[in-house]
Amino acid sequence: MRVLGIESSCDDTGAAIYDLRQGLLAHRLASQVDIHARYGGVVPELAARDHIRALLPLIEAVLDDAGLSRTDIDAIAYTSGPGLVGALLVGAVTGRSLAFALGVPAVGVHHMEGHLLSPMLDEPELEYPFVALLVSGGHTMLADVAGPGRYRVLGASLDDAAGEAFDKTAKLLGLGYPGGPAISKTATAGAPGRFKLPRPMTDRPGLDFSFSGLKTAVVQLVEPLDLDEQTVADVCFAFQEAVVDTLAIKCDRALEFARRDQLVVAGGVGANTRLREQLAARAERRGARVFFPRLEFCTDNGAMIAYAGALRLAAGTRADLAIDVTARWNLADLPAM
Repeated sequence: MRVLGIESSCDDTGAAIYDLRQGLLAHRLASQVDIHARYGGVVPELAARDHIRALLPLIEAVLDDAGLSRTDIDAIAYTSGPGLVGALLVGAVTGRSLAFALGVPAVGVHHMEGHLLSPMLDEPELEYPFVALLVSGGHTMLADVAGPGRYRVLGASLDDAAGEAFDKTAKLLGLGYPGGPAISKTATAGAPGRFKLPRPMTDRPGLDFSFSGLKTAVVQLVEPLDLDEQTVADVCFAFQEAVVDTLAIKCDRALEFARRDQLVVAGGVGANTRLREQLAARAERRGARVFFPRLEFCTDNGAMIAYAGALRLAAGTRADLAIDVTARWNLADLPAM
């Protein structure tokens, strides 16, 4: 079965083709970073408009890359939530309409399920069960993954997600958008120990996250400071260490609570080098293993949607003719495969 995957939940347009026997055949991504950078964050209306512009040419490009025509596609998967409703509708309408025209089945995919399963595109040694950390601009979540579609949410962000905290802190420091790569790069010149920031909610039991207080702590820290180049680097270092430590502590707790020895990290913040280093070191100390998707699959992409969609389709899931998207969608509500 060859599945065309379409991702349009936020500010990246993704398309890919996944074959259940041959694996990933082709994938492409159209980024909107330049469009939203001037505003310091994603503007939903502009995101939806650019998905309209980019999606059909992107689909044609991945078909050409795979040496296929539209009639070679056996099914279509598209992100149906969670995300920005206008952006989701572009992918859903395109995917469902194309499936109808070709006479092939379609399936709506949960965006976070795509992220959770994305390391399996490259990691043949990864098997169920495992704990997954999904950490991105819109989500910070820990889930126990017992099998495909068998998810138990262990903890989630109560306010700002980690990626959102990176973006807002970078804007405060004048580093631009997106904030994660900018802070990570600037932090390499930072001096350890000059500033100390809190590790939110690590001094109490539980697996939930909260980064709004950390963001406020940064505001209070920098208010009296002269933000020269070195000071900005030192603040970036302290902020990144605080986020990474918080995520790592919670991952340790989740592995112990769920009694798992495998950790999967997905989402855009999963590309952070310092986070990868610390999680790998902690996993080694406790005799666990940690898996990351390749860097290009950390951010939103069509490959993860094509893969998750292929699994759902193989399990018999089909979308009806009604086009349904949702901005909020609890991962635990998904049916098992």
